[in-house]
Amino acid sequence: MTRPLAAQFFDRDPVAVARELLGATLVRVLPDGTRLSGRLVELEAYDCPRDPACTAGRFHAARSAEMAIEAGRWLFWTAHGHPLLQVSCRPAGVPASVLLRALEPLEGLGQMLTHRPVTRERDLTNGPAKLVYALGLDPAQISHQSVSSPQLYLLPPQRPLTESEVLVTARIGIGAGQNLPWRFVLRGSPWVSPAAPSMEL
Repeated sequence: MTRPLAAQFFDRDPVAVARELLGATLVRVLPDGTRLSGRLVELEAYDCPRDPACTAGRFHAARSAEMAIEAGRWLFWTAHGHPLLQVSCRPAGVPASVLLRALEPLEGLGQMLTHRPVTRERDLTNGPAKLVYALGLDPAQISHQSVSSPQLYLLPPQRPLTESEVLVTARIGIGAGQNLPWRFVLRGSPWVSPAAPSMEL
């Protein structure tokens, strides 16, 4: 049986973590035991010691402080009033994280649609706030929990992805650090978010 990724996996450079998480499975277990899961098809890294995006803008100082906890903990950002799921990286005191931007539903599609009704299924989880709502996540219950907690955990990819399967771009919606190639996308996936990168690399 495949074991969930342990906190130690995240205690390092978030850029490497984001690349290796592509294709991993995010599993949400509801209180009644129902499993909702999806394959991660889009992720972004934030590494504040070398990342201009962490120091620019009104809210980024608070975000950076929130990320400076021990590796392998669930965190949420709030953007435009919506929660975005991330996982902390690097040792405590060093703000770094990976943002989960999109996933391909695998289990519990019907339940996800009750959480977030959509006309087109591919719009269900093709964005960071969308996947939070579709999985029925409550930030107050999940924040700071271990990434291997029974209610929300990550299973490693079934196999390493080849370079030809991975599209590397700039991140989405940032005004600083636009030139950093820290967004990783499963090439050709229809579940990737429709937003355009902040700049062409």
